[in-house]
Amino acid sequence: MTDFYTYHLNLMKLAYNNLIKQPPFNDPAISADDAEFLEQFEALTKGFEKNETWAYEEGQLILSRLVRAYPHLVHLVARDLFWLFGGDCLHHMADEELERFAELDEARAEAERKGEPFDYLSERTRRFN
Repeated sequence: MTDFYTYHLNLMKLAYNNLIKQPPFNDPAISADDAEFLEQFEALTKGFEKNETWAYEEGQLILSRLVRAYPHLVHLVARDLFWLFGGDCLHHMADEELERFAELDEARAEAERKGEPFDYLSERTRRFN
């Protein structure tokens, strides 16, 4: 069973690992701006892993920066992370996506209210596939 937190942490780690393999991030002569972005993304992942509250605001900023500065790499970051961080990130999502994620969150909240187990990955797969 995959919980909400573990699911999103794994997506963040996957995104980081995918990004570091792509230009400009895999260039031996990486620019200071690109290196800073990677450092921020890595720090975000570690902050989220430690359940730091600042990670949510920082996540919005980092994903917005990704869209602006590296639009060709946006597909390497799961849409779930845009939903997770919310705020300006939601502007980069289609209405249909927003509706599905809202329904998924409502189902998770309902399960929590009832004290029932909720397998986030299974339910997400069922609703999106």
